[in-house]
Amino acid sequence: MSTLINASIRVDRLPKEKFVKGKDGAVYYNMTIAINDDTRYGNNVAIMDAQTKEERDAKKAKSYLGNGKVFWTDGNVVLAEREEEDKVPEAVEENLPF
Repeated sequence: MSTLINASIRVDRLPKEKFVKGKDGAVYYNMTIAINDDTRYGNNVAIMDAQTKEERDAKKAKSYLGNGKVFWTDGNVVLAEREEEDKVPEAVEENLPF
C-alpha cells in the first residue's frame, strides 16, 4: 500500500440515476478521486462524480462530491492493472456435479 486518504462525500449530491447494480446485487456508485500536489484548506484530494466519455467530450462541468487529504504515503503510487478472471477449463467444467 502506498497511500492512505481520509475523505468525506456529500451523499445528498449523488445522482440516483448513476447508481449501478452489480452482478452480486449490490448497488455501486462510480466516482473519480484526484490527488493534487498542492493543498487547499488543508485538503489535497478531490472527489468527483465519474463522467462518461460522452460527458468528457462535451466538456460537461465536473460535479464535486467531497474532499479529503492524504495522511500517509510511501511516495510510490502505481497504476492499477486489470486482472484476468480465473476461468474453469472446459474439461473440469464438464465433470462438475451441478
